[in-house]
Amino acid sequence: MNDKPPILNAKSYDHPSVFRPENLIREARRQLVRDTGPVPDVVLLDPDGDILKWLREQGRTELSSGWACYHTDLYQFTLDGVTVGIIAQAVGASFAVLLAEQLFVSGCKLLLSMTSSGQIWPSLETPCFVLIDRALRDEGTSYHYLPPAEYAAADADLLSTLSEAQWPDDCPVRTGPVWTTDAPYRETETAIADARQRGLLAVEMEAAALYAFATATENPVICFAHVTNQMAQSDIDFEKGQENGAIDALSVISTAIQHLQYQS
Repeated sequence: MNDKPPILNAKSYDHPSVFRPENLIREARRQLVRDTGPVPDVVLLDPDGDILKWLREQGRTELSSGWACYHTDLYQFTLDGVTVGIIAQAVGASFAVLLAEQLFVSGCKLLLSMTSSGQIWPSLETPCFVLIDRALRDEGTSYHYLPPAEYAAADADLLSTLSEAQWPDDCPVRTGPVWTTDAPYRETETAIADARQRGLLAVEMEAAALYAFATATENPVICFAHVTNQMAQSDIDFEKGQENGAIDALSVISTAIQHLQYQS
């Protein structure tokens, strides 16, 4: 009897998938009558949607005609001279990676994620930002891309480049590890204590899967955690700052893009 959980059965990590993202995009372009042009070189995933909401309120966005997706809209805007695509509500590991697969076959060359996160490490002063260097694989998607291991890590060259970044003075950015979960309402005292013992800074829902995808496909992905809450354990929580954190988040993203663009 096979005692492995089903998610680890019948995996062939070096074999291509039968269902290919480029084929889905082909059919979506046909059915949705979309242009064949590429999406912007740089795309940002905005799971909370606050960044896109603020940009739209400022009249800074337009729909990207090159994005053929059954599930989302891709907007684009100019950030310090760079055209950036943005997709909101990309919540959770499987959905984030589904979009990543489709974005890279649609012309994306650098994918960034800015996700709201819960505080794990007690000394963090929230709100703050974490440049995620590795993520605990407590989700399912990463196990379809890489063999079992505790962590999925960001590309070392990308991290080395960002180690030289001069982050905005009013937007503290700390590099470190996080916990990626599929089940935010199962963040028990036991699980949180284990995460603290591992030295993890925050908990979020996408990074481990996005980094596993990036490693398996050799596509550049960088994930940030915007640490904004203590899992609603206090009466006043989830405060992200001015304009729901959009302005600070864009400052961090702009700094990252300026340093990484030569690789994108």
